[in-house]
Amino acid sequence: MQLWLKRVRDSISHLKMKKLFGNSALVCVLAIFLKPALNGSPAGDAGKNDVLIAAMQQELHRAQNDLGKLDPAPYFISYSVYDQDSAMVVGSQGSLVNSIHTRRRSADVIVRVGTAALDNTHEENRGSALTSGSLPLDDDSDAIAHVLWQLTYGEYRKASQAYLNVKTTTQVHAKEEDTSPDFSHETLQSHADYQDLSPAPDHAILDEIARRYSGYFRKYPYIYSSNVVLAAQTMRSRFVSTEGSHVVNTSAWVRLAIEAETRADDGMELMRVETFQAENPSHLPAEPEITARMEKMASDLKALRAAPVAEPFDGPALLSGRAAAVFFHEVLGHRLEGHRQRGEQEGQTLTKKVNQQVLPEFLSVTDDPTARTLNGMDLGGWYEYDEEGMPAVRVEVIKDGILKSFLMSRMPIKDFDKSNGHGRAQAGLMVTGRQGNLIVTSSRTTRDSELRQKLIDEIKKQGKPYGLYFEDIQGGFTLTQRAMPQSFQVLPVLVWRVYPDGRPDELVRGVDIVGTPLAAMNRIVLTGEKVEVFNGMCGAESGSVPVSAAAPAMLFSEIEVQKRAHSLNRPPILPPPGFNATETKAGGRP
Repeated sequence: MQLWLKRVRDSISHLKMKKLFGNSALVCVLAIFLKPALNGSPAGDAGKNDVLIAAMQQELHRAQNDLGKLDPAPYFISYSVYDQDSAMVVGSQGSLVNSIHTRRRSADVIVRVGTAALDNTHEENRGSALTSGSLPLDDDSDAIAHVLWQLTYGEYRKASQAYLNVKTTTQVHAKEEDTSPDFSHETLQSHADYQDLSPAPDHAILDEIARRYSGYFRKYPYIYSSNVVLAAQTMRSRFVSTEGSHVVNTSAWVRLAIEAETRADDGMELMRVETFQAENPSHLPAEPEITARMEKMASDLKALRAAPVAEPFDGPALLSGRAAAVFFHEVLGHRLEGHRQRGEQEGQTLTKKVNQQVLPEFLSVTDDPTARTLNGMDLGGWYEYDEEGMPAVRVEVIKDGILKSFLMSRMPIKDFDKSNGHGRAQAGLMVTGRQGNLIVTSSRTTRDSELRQKLIDEIKKQGKPYGLYFEDIQGGFTLTQRAMPQSFQVLPVLVWRVYPDGRPDELVRGVDIVGTPLAAMNRIVLTGEKVEVFNGMCGAESGSVPVSAAAPAMLFSEIEVQKRAHSLNRPPILPPPGFNATETKAGGRP
């Protein structure tokens, strides 16, 4: 994610720790005061007068000619430039903690030396192909060209040295299992989107929203810390390559994240996060929906403080649609990414299972970054072209439980030698195959109102004392390298014990879902009808990128949970300012 919440965790190498932020939208005030971020307009005149793209193409042509005379010579060079206008406001306790408005241009220069069959990016050397830097904000073609020149020649030195090392390594190491090329041959692309980009929202308006909403939790003495983070960004990206591709894209988003924390008497940290996100401010819901969600956050935290700690358990479970969406993103989605099917370090859980059953036959999975909305909600994983200048493609990865494909960048793997528009990365990092909008559908459904009874029937069938209902999940991580167990850990925040004897459901705390992917995914026995969406930012090797996951509620015959680690620090001895000890204990307001 664009990591502007303190608890969001990017991954390190293949250990992808992250929090997926939920979707919905911002506040009605924003919709009133902000113009739509993208206003359609003819691209012709803007494209002809684009000083930045002209400087990129001119310097690229010069680099291609000059470096082509050297040995080793680059066979591919590309420039990606990100022109961003962004604002971020952080509020707490009704006051501003931070307020920033930035304009930035950054450039990524990629140089590939050798041939597409074997180049400097081979195996663990992928980072050798990229160098990044900041560009002048003014449309000064000479100044822009000068920075691109510096980045290009610095990158060539790094790439050429890496290529020599690669050639030596391949001579002394045993033959690799997958001998696919390092880069795919693709059709050149031409796309120019010069829609008008509105400036970032008025800072005074953002400040007022952050103050107002961050003061909401002041009336709850048991909420020890809370933050409101409000961010908005508009961006135009430009991509040119020596293959002749020329892609100009525009994008925009607004996001409001609200975090509240408390602590149980045994020291366990308890947190609730709600995030509202949309592509266009006009799509954002009204203020009452935001405040209702905040009220529920406070109510949930109060209930969690009093809830018993759950014990390790293995048995029937029901996941809400949002929880199932996060579960699929973590447990299955990352194992469908193309680059994880190649390399001697990867576990390759699904690599050799193409045309084999990997899910129950009633489940299908697509990744469709071309979908902008689902059930009236903006999808965060929408894009037109990926970071390698390739058009986004809807990919049916699993059909009726049978694995059909992977999410591909321009790194080929055995039997999949072309990109399908899923090469994604955060600016400054090397592209890998990544998820966009992962959508799970089912042909074995029941009414959502009947799922709880189906769970109770499964509990009785197995003779278990209770089952679990996972109402919400905040994220998780998964391990994909073969040096580690091929396991996952998903982090629920609202978990209920469901009893088969008619007792009321009981809220519990302090457990994580754990398991191995192939076993866990084949424990799904039934789904609901309504597909729910979870939007967020996902961190992995290529950085934080916006994603969406969508799924119906799912009944599992078996899910395993383990106890969650937590500190032993007790809640504060002194009550918060403005509350006396009696009122704090009662949870009331002075």
